[in-house]
Amino acid sequence: MKIQRVDQSTTFKRTVEVGREKEQKIVDSIIKEVRDNGDDALFRYTRELDGAELTQLKVEPTELEEAYQHIEPNVIEAIREAIHRIRDFHQRQVTQSWMTTKADGVMLGQKVTPLDRVGVYVPGGKAAYPSSIMMNIIPAQVAGVGEIAMVSPVQKDGKLPAGVLVTANELGVKEIYKIGGAQAVAALAYGTETIAPVDKITGPGNIYVALAKRAVYGVVDIDMIAGPSDITVLADETAIPSHVAADLLSQAEHDELATAILVTDSEELAEEVSNQVELQLSSLPKEAIARASIEGQGKIYVTKDLEESIDTVNRIAPEHLEIIVQNPMEQLGKIRHAGAIFLGPYTTEPIGDYFAGPNHVLPTEGTARFSSPLSVDDFVKKSSVLSYSKEALLAQADAITTLARLEGLEAHARAVEIRLGDEQND
Repeated sequence: MKIQRVDQSTTFKRTVEVGREKEQKIVDSIIKEVRDNGDDALFRYTRELDGAELTQLKVEPTELEEAYQHIEPNVIEAIREAIHRIRDFHQRQVTQSWMTTKADGVMLGQKVTPLDRVGVYVPGGKAAYPSSIMMNIIPAQVAGVGEIAMVSPVQKDGKLPAGVLVTANELGVKEIYKIGGAQAVAALAYGTETIAPVDKITGPGNIYVALAKRAVYGVVDIDMIAGPSDITVLADETAIPSHVAADLLSQAEHDELATAILVTDSEELAEEVSNQVELQLSSLPKEAIARASIEGQGKIYVTKDLEESIDTVNRIAPEHLEIIVQNPMEQLGKIRHAGAIFLGPYTTEPIGDYFAGPNHVLPTEGTARFSSPLSVDDFVKKSSVLSYSKEALLAQADAITTLARLEGLEAHARAVEIRLGDEQND
């Protein structure tokens, strides 16, 4: 891995092109085709792009039953335990409606309402991850979303991977559709003969999915435009080099464009981790992907001390941040920008991917500076509630009409004053 010294001039912004003109034109064409031709367009794109000839889009109960025959009992048990842990964590995020009444006759509050219908995109191919199903669907269920439609690219045999089907079934998902790509996003946003439109679309995907989500935003809400995964390990001389290297590679194997970074004030650790990464790469099944990631985006930044290391981490604003230093809890309060923070030498990032409970849908590409992990809050909307008594309006009328006229909005002021006239006539 490349090792370099850090100073204030070092820049960390990673730019992965999302708005490519060629791909955008393709996406726009697909969305228009789905809007115009509905199911027919979905069948055609599935045949042309996925190589599967379908007669129906929705997964049938028999397909779910068959999927269980291809999954070992210990795998099903692990899925169920992960669901339990993830649900338990997200139940603690639930926000309640509230009201407050003041002595002057004013009642104010906030009404929390779950979304009616949500669409969840589950990637296929090399990124067919059952864990993504849990992380997107469980917070929606906890929020109280009434309907959840899941879409995922079909395999050439016309089926979805058994792990995907079993996980969705264990979660109780009733609508599962065998479509992927920009066409699936368009179907969720605009609806077809088979698929009813949704209010929000969540879930990761390739460049075409990302561009399609961006294109339909405003028709529906979306979670985020996610870039490739990234990890930063903040470590000192107490860290074990082989552990750090393994953690860096755990993200590098995701994607050739994934980013793995070590920030340390120990030159010795930097050298040892670099050697360990090369050693461990050679035995990885996804060596080609991980190597491309490490060689393209991987970095080891050496700082003068722990304080500069923490400043560097905050400038990077990583998706995943591991803190492997002496007394990591003491450093937690100094971290301002990170999607998920893993404390201590035994809290390796894959724990968060699968089992601990917090959501693994996290802000990428430095967007942890201003955004948060997917949560229950992403599946509710909040309405402000106001109620004024006659006495309260009279008491505040002068201030309200003054501000209205300051903004040149006479009708606003008169809407208040007409009620003052009613009071005077009583």
